[in-house]
Amino acid sequence: MTAPREKENIYNVPNALSAYRLLVAPVILYLAVTGAEKPFIILICISLITDILDGFIARRFNLVTKIGGQIDNLADFATYMLAVYGLYRFRWEEVEPHAWLLWLFFAIFFISYFIGWIRFRKMPGLHLYSAVTAAYLQGFFLFMVFAVGFWPWLYFLAMGWGTVAYIEKCFVLLMIDEIAPGNKGLYWVLKKKRTPRE
Repeated sequence: MTAPREKENIYNVPNALSAYRLLVAPVILYLAVTGAEKPFIILICISLITDILDGFIARRFNLVTKIGGQIDNLADFATYMLAVYGLYRFRWEEVEPHAWLLWLFFAIFFISYFIGWIRFRKMPGLHLYSAVTAAYLQGFFLFMVFAVGFWPWLYFLAMGWGTVAYIEKCFVLLMIDEIAPGNKGLYWVLKKKRTPRE
């Protein structure tokens, strides 16, 4: 007889921050559509900061939960889609000459979500080391482009690393048997598969 699973405590700060990002997303979309640039920038920057904070707090204080990972994944998706729409709405003249890299990143990004949905019927919230680093870089880039201005070198670093990270995510999704907290990257997945089970 198997022991009952310990119930996760979903009422914590990281989950609250993720939930905030989901709840505020329609407001940010409305501000972008109506051209309210200043309030849009304030709210999208707050969302980008909370995106960094929730993951850090969850890992630092061992508050990682399955439902928290799913909420965070949905909130990340909403936040970054809104930020990219904001780029198009308010900063596109600066981004357009380099837009090919943005489209390449999004192609790989959506392929990873497609693979996750086909294999597991849910959004693939893996939080690989490379993807977490990419999220920090892209969050910092988006924050800077709205708060300060467009820096081409930061754009290429953030989107280039993001493309590599999501290529890795695609391979990991094809190799793992379930989506669960603790996946670190392709190296660790391959190492685990090569280790003989006792």
